Amino acid sequence: MAGLRTMKRRRKENKTDYKLRAGLLKSGISRIVVRRTNKYFIVQVVESNEAQDKVIATVTSKELLDNGWDVKMGGSLKSIPAGYLTGILFAKKLGKGKYIVDLGMARTKKGSRVFAVVKGLIDGGLDIPANDAVFPSEERLNGEHLKDDVKAMIAKVKGGLK
Repeated sequence: MAGLRTMKRRRKENKTDYKLRAGLLKSGISRIVVRRTNKYFIVQVVESNEAQDKVIATVTSKELLDNGWDVKMGGSLKSIPAGYLTGILFAKKLGKGKYIVDLGMARTKKGSRVFAVVKGLIDGGLDIPANDAVFPSEERLNGEHLKDDVKAMIAKVKGGLK
């Protein structure tokens, strides 16, 4: 029975892709980790030293409530426009720099919510290598597919962030 291996616990739980993580760590560039929970986006800058991760800065989409996001729309803090605005907010907090994105075990489907966050980071001024083909359309990022009052709120928040 040569060749059978026991799968590592975090891989079995779909929490860690060790092959991807090894590649990210070998690059030596700080990572921006994007995670989507049931309610929010969490975006963090993580630096690794000898496989020990240290979180440098964090922003969640909940912080959009302090920047003009309507409290009644709190349930939509994981939407495409909220992800985009969270990315812009985090880029504004960091200033400038070169980073790589760590999406972890998130599904990386073209136009998905996690790519809206990455687009916000890039539009906010960070140097991140990415393929433009995977980003959601400008209409979805700006909330054109939503009701007029929601579109106005998104435009107001976006105007306050830039």
